[in-house]
Amino acid sequence: MLKVGDRAPDFTGVEQNGKTLRLADLKGSKVVLYFYPKDMTPGCTVEACAFREGHGAIKKRGAVVLGVSKDGAASHKKFAEKYSLPFPLIADESGDIVKAYGAWGEKSMYGKKYMGILRVTYVIGADGRVAAVFPKVKPATHAEEVLAIL
Repeated sequence: MLKVGDRAPDFTGVEQNGKTLRLADLKGSKVVLYFYPKDMTPGCTVEACAFREGHGAIKKRGAVVLGVSKDGAASHKKFAEKYSLPFPLIADESGDIVKAYGAWGEKSMYGKKYMGILRVTYVIGADGRVAAVFPKVKPATHAEEVLAIL
């Protein structure tokens, strides 16, 4: 996992509408980069909707919200449309972005251990460096936590 002060790894990804997005293209803006396990699942939906509700306030503070999971662009499109998400969801089917940001690791459900996407958020400063890390996220209140430090 990255630490505060680390240079944020650049990446190129495709968002839900098929557009290519590069982190480098957002230099000069703060970026809220949140990783989530899967579209349309309960916790991920709560988290995405919380970011939707706080999107205006986050934007007023000069930040851009980007969600990342290993789901494809078509899945992201359905998710974004169903819940009226006003920000890009990046399809990282290869897992390259997830791994570069240390958001891949061991998880546990019902006593069973498996590898998957960790729910982690990075706030990247306008200078391209990590300004804040949220390694353990509570989906319902996380957008408020992020807003408080912007």
